[in-house]
Amino acid sequence: MKRLSDKQLQDWDAFVQSDAPLPSTDLMESILKSLGIPYTFLTKSFVASLLKNRKPFSHKGTYGHALLIAGNPGKMGAALLAAKAALRSGVGLLTVAVPEKESSIIHIALPEAMVVFRDAATTVLEQYDAIGVGPGLGTELKTQQQIGKLIQQNTRPMVLDADALNIVAMNQDLLQQFSEGTVLTPHPKEFDRLFGPSETDFERWQKAIAASQLYNCVVLVKGHFTLIASAGKAWFNTTGNAGLAKGGSGDVLTGMITALLAQGYSAEAAAILGVYLHGLAADIAVESQSIESILATDLINSIGKAFLQLRAD
Repeated sequence: MKRLSDKQLQDWDAFVQSDAPLPSTDLMESILKSLGIPYTFLTKSFVASLLKNRKPFSHKGTYGHALLIAGNPGKMGAALLAAKAALRSGVGLLTVAVPEKESSIIHIALPEAMVVFRDAATTVLEQYDAIGVGPGLGTELKTQQQIGKLIQQNTRPMVLDADALNIVAMNQDLLQQFSEGTVLTPHPKEFDRLFGPSETDFERWQKAIAASQLYNCVVLVKGHFTLIASAGKAWFNTTGNAGLAKGGSGDVLTGMITALLAQGYSAEAAAILGVYLHGLAADIAVESQSIESILATDLINSIGKAFLQLRAD
């Protein structure tokens, strides 16, 4: 694994610590090239080319049935954010698996979603087209056992986020048991728990690219330039702003990618579309909010406009 020179490290540290806008990716590109990282910066035209058209003669079954396993006492907001984002991202049907005592929250706050009790969620996986796991989940022993069994038995495309990633980090043998179409969505600390500490962003990105090949999955590393690694390739996102640095943003992304997987997008395409649209929604939200005031619900409310912008000529 190639390493950065002292000069590159100093330049990059100054770059990321500046509070000024980031007008250019020249420094980043020069370092990526010197390290031999195979990368592409996402463009609107490329991402738009991945979008499927919604057929006039279609119905809710046409656009998939997603299962979202999320939420825990005191953390049901995470489940709601992910669920609302999934529904705003085009999935035909959504079922949310939550603890039985918390189920009324979903019924009241999100009548468009169906609910299943957590203990029964992993017994009939065949009816779902994609599964999202992790927001607000918790890492209790019983939950670890449930999620471990799910990963071992699942054959559907799946998004693992938040506590689902922490459970995998605590049970490393699960890394070898991902189904085809699995997407991991860690922030840097979660990534380091999974794959070991990294001294720099660039080392983390190199590890993510290697992991995408070794474990046959798509690996995100969330940040200002979110990395999407798939089959040894890398894309860097070009949308988004510092307003995303707030609790709940990752839950929204999980819901979006899960919805796209359920609609039949490949794991690679769903991750690219989800990350780009998520950042674009933040850019739209900041037009009526400040970077400081953006909430995760503002992102959800801007998902529709993000789709419209992406489809616009």
